Amino acid sequence: MNTNVKIIFGLLGGLALFLFGMNMMSESLKKAAGARIKAIMSILGKNPLLGLLVGAFSTAILQSSSATTVMIIGFVSADVMSLPVAIAIIFGANIGTTITAQIIAFKLSNYIYVFIFIGFLLSFIVKNQKWKNIGISIFAFGLLFLGIETMSGVMKPLAKSLFFIEMMRKVSGIPILGVLTGTLMTVIVQSSSATIAVLQNFASQDNGDGITSIIGLSGAIPILLGDNIGTTITAILASIGQSKNAKRSAIAHSLFNISGALIFIWIIPFFARFVQAVSPKGIEVEIISRQIANAHTIFNVAMTIIWIPLLKVMEKIVTNLVKDEKKEKILQLNDIENLLNYRLLNEPEAALLLLQSKVENVLKFASMSKEKVLEDKIEDEQEFFNDVMFVQREGEKLMNYITALIATNKLNDEQAVLCEELIIKLHKSEKKLNKAVKKGIR
Repeated sequence: MNTNVKIIFGLLGGLALFLFGMNMMSESLKKAAGARIKAIMSILGKNPLLGLLVGAFSTAILQSSSATTVMIIGFVSADVMSLPVAIAIIFGANIGTTITAQIIAFKLSNYIYVFIFIGFLLSFIVKNQKWKNIGISIFAFGLLFLGIETMSGVMKPLAKSLFFIEMMRKVSGIPILGVLTGTLMTVIVQSSSATIAVLQNFASQDNGDGITSIIGLSGAIPILLGDNIGTTITAILASIGQSKNAKRSAIAHSLFNISGALIFIWIIPFFARFVQAVSPKGIEVEIISRQIANAHTIFNVAMTIIWIPLLKVMEKIVTNLVKDEKKEKILQLNDIENLLNYRLLNEPEAALLLLQSKVENVLKFASMSKEKVLEDKIEDEQEFFNDVMFVQREGEKLMNYITALIATNKLNDEQAVLCEELIIKLHKSEKKLNKAVKKGIR
């Protein structure tokens, strides 16, 4: 096989292993700890400062800022979380996601197969579902680092390519080009953790002397800023078709990272020197991965310190960007379909919260219609039958959503039971309403 083809497939294969490991680890951690994180969010996520801590903690546990932000959008859509608290949690999520880069900066290549073997044993032998999920998480953690090691191996000959060296010099010499490169990479891959891992591996390749990095910290920082911008696209996509506050939360996530890039792009040399001063000393190619991880952490902490006192300003900005409608919209036949976001199916906690609030709305509407029959308060028969049709159609849409949620196979036992309970409630409500209608017609 041609050397260039080997390099391309090595990079793609390594990236695929990394992403698969990252997603598997995030999913299994959500199953193991998702309910507790939901409880923590509901208890502590009452004010912005506590929300900041909740966002950082939950993202550090789930190893995915996208998972946290999509979950928050679900909470806001279900009206169980205020906009300022949601924004603060998203700020915290930006800090929590830097833990991934810090872990990657550790040289764990000697322990990769230990993690894979231990994780496999736990998931294969243990019967307790919680420990199975923990075992899968450890196994996925090993796969994640196997992907990094694969990418690192194929990048070594790539670093000796004159074309590649020249391209990296151009990127490092034009910061805006680096920002655009990082943004595009993350939009395509849909994971800033993955693109930052790739960046850490690229930067760890030497410039031919075995000492200096092929790109250097000053060249890596603009790409890092772009990675932070690119990761916000997931939240933007998840907010489509959701409530005003859900869209505002997603936009706040974007503004946080875009404003940071606009500030830091002008101070890259100073920022690079500061990061180097607070990072371990040594040969550049051996320590630059840690420097990039530290730059990522410092950037997000600094932007959080800037924005937290300006939380009301951020709230005002996003409220002006996504304005309230002048008139309160009346619930119509297709509202449930519009509000049930199928993009949330991969985040069961958020999807269930949204689902529960919509089921309650339909049940209340069905109860009101039933009371009209029983108390003989039907003023307009056509309007009443339209209401009955409304309940039936919206109930069917909710059933379809529940079916799609169960089909993802991502629900834990508690969540599966909740889905069954919601189905039973909808069936009983429709049955009672139909019985009342038949009685009223007689």
